[in-house]
Amino acid sequence: MVTTSTSPGISQRTNVYAERQMLKHAGPVRVLEKTGPLTKTMPKNKSTTIKFRRPVPFEAALTPLQEGVTPSPNGFRYEDVTANLEQYGDVSVVTDVIEDTHEDPVLQDMAVQHGENIGRTMEALDYAVVRGGTNVFYANGSQRTDVNTPVSLSKLRAVSRGLKAQKAMKITQKLDSGPDYATFPIEGSYVMVGHTDLESDIRNLPGFKNVAEYASRKAISEYEIGSCEDFRFILSPDLDPFADGGAAKGTMVSTSGTSADVYPMLAFGKEAWGQVALRGQGAIAASIIPVGQKTKDDPLAQRGYVGWKGWHCAVILNQLWMARLEVACTAL
Repeated sequence: MVTTSTSPGISQRTNVYAERQMLKHAGPVRVLEKTGPLTKTMPKNKSTTIKFRRPVPFEAALTPLQEGVTPSPNGFRYEDVTANLEQYGDVSVVTDVIEDTHEDPVLQDMAVQHGENIGRTMEALDYAVVRGGTNVFYANGSQRTDVNTPVSLSKLRAVSRGLKAQKAMKITQKLDSGPDYATFPIEGSYVMVGHTDLESDIRNLPGFKNVAEYASRKAISEYEIGSCEDFRFILSPDLDPFADGGAAKGTMVSTSGTSADVYPMLAFGKEAWGQVALRGQGAIAASIIPVGQKTKDDPLAQRGYVGWKGWHCAVILNQLWMARLEVACTAL
């Protein structure tokens, strides 16, 4: 996709600077990467297939030891999950009008906008994968078309009980929001993400604690609104609902005014899914072609280009270490 502007332009800067600027602004837009995925950096000079490896847990050792007898060795092994890398990108056109008329810092502005677009693009791709998980709970009924009830504490407890029964580990560290590959410790919890429309219903849950009430606990994301029992909630306007996916709307939000919109609330244990991290040098390739550079396609050097390309991969590694709670949203 090419986006054309009639009066922007850029000054000469390096692609490395543009790359870091874009990554800097891509991170804060993304919330799904704060849910404890197994992350891998972009492999160099490899195929478009990437392999995620996880250890296979040992079974409980229930046989008593016999005096002087060494037990048989228990083999340790890994389980491989493979996924395919795909490449995505965007580019904007700038014109030479800037040379005579424009004074704004267009390069910085375009780097910010492209950076946010990188984050928005990768978030949408991740969401399409993790929203398709098979471990599903419903606010009411037994299928999506039954749903017309908001989130409740009893349903959250059902999700928590299910995750614990499958030995899903709580998330104890998060990726930094900056461009570098770094993690920071957080208080253990399951992370639940959803659309910003759900904020009022979540805040009305019994025992909900606002993020402002945290003492020494660090927020996972600037979009974290608080916690309730085992869950910490992060909301984003980019995590869209299933429009008109539920039953008769009643007092719930509805796109058409007839059926309730159904909002997926995604709960994650540690390493329930995997992704290629959008971090570090080489995660994306920024392209800067300044106005004034003559080519056979632009002999008068009237145009310049700013863009990016990067690789994406996301895959569910354990369906039962994550869950989708489908709810309706109370209309205000």
